[in-house]
Amino acid sequence: MAARQHPVLDTPPLAQWGLGLAEPLLIAGPCSAESEDQIMTTARALAKDGRARIFRAGLWKPRTRPGQFEGAGNAGLNWLRRVKEETGLLTATEVATPQHAEACLNAGIDVLWIGARTTPNPFSVQAIADAIQGVDIPVLVKNPINPDLQLWIGALERLHRSGIMKLAAVHRGFSWFERTPYRNSPMWEFPIRLKAAHPGLALLCDPSHISGVTDGIGSVAQRALDLGFDGLMVEVHHDPGVARSDADQQLTPEAYHTLLEQLIFRTAAPTADMHDQLEELRDLIDQLDEEIAQKLGSRMDIAERIGDHKRAHNVAIMQPERWERIMQRQLRLAEHLGLSPDFVREFMDAIHRESIRRQTGIPEDMEAKGSLSYPQIGPKG
Repeated sequence: MAARQHPVLDTPPLAQWGLGLAEPLLIAGPCSAESEDQIMTTARALAKDGRARIFRAGLWKPRTRPGQFEGAGNAGLNWLRRVKEETGLLTATEVATPQHAEACLNAGIDVLWIGARTTPNPFSVQAIADAIQGVDIPVLVKNPINPDLQLWIGALERLHRSGIMKLAAVHRGFSWFERTPYRNSPMWEFPIRLKAAHPGLALLCDPSHISGVTDGIGSVAQRALDLGFDGLMVEVHHDPGVARSDADQQLTPEAYHTLLEQLIFRTAAPTADMHDQLEELRDLIDQLDEEIAQKLGSRMDIAERIGDHKRAHNVAIMQPERWERIMQRQLRLAEHLGLSPDFVREFMDAIHRESIRRQTGIPEDMEAKGSLSYPQIGPKG
């Protein structure tokens, strides 16, 4: 049974939000609002540069462990109001409860965002949606910490059903068990699938949280722009060395200026030209193919380590019961994704053959000459 189709989110483009925004949208500011001096010094530097349109700062910081700095709270609302009055920058902050949202509305905050710890909780998202029901304020929704596209879409849908039309998604990467060069694995296939399901939805990237260190922000930001993201949300602090949260991933205003100078902001292809549209889609496919190849390489490396472990403990390489469980799981997933069962079987069988070849250490040329064959494992009906 095919998955039930949900309606496409009816969201206006950034230029129609009534805030004087344009693409690419640039949002910048510190991870946390720590003091009025910190906020104003950073905001003035960003306003002087002139390219960031929205100033971001977290007032309520949900930390993993208690006892850490958890934000300035309501006191910071006055600081953000001063930022808007003195610099002309729009202001944005994260909300995690209805009380946060109501305080921001009363203080005249221009944009709200829902963070990665709140997005995966439908109760919390619904409570916020109820608190701002019918209010004409933009809301940005960050992806959940774990890679779950349906939770991300569900959060956007809850807000949309409460009358919030000005919505955007923010890709900040996912927590993942594999070792990667990133703080949060980008898994670009997730925002791409989100954009494919809801083409009109604005999609922003938070390269600071994906990278986790300043050295990687540029490459992540450029990748997002190349994939057609509508803007960037970057953490900028006037003195990152004394930042009370996420110090390693915050740029100075000067470094942010340099980053913008180095990035290539590509002009979107005209939608009326079919050739340009095809090239855009083919570029997305090329990016996904690269992601698939990298993930397959990681999988085969792990398979090779499993083979070493099996040999060390005198365990047979072939484990049919384990493989059948894998195949069953993939077939169930395929049903929800609209993939052909035959395609998934052939694809997974090919992966299985390569995994066993890597575990046994048999050279590729022997397999190519037909001296090696494996039984097909997995349900066929």
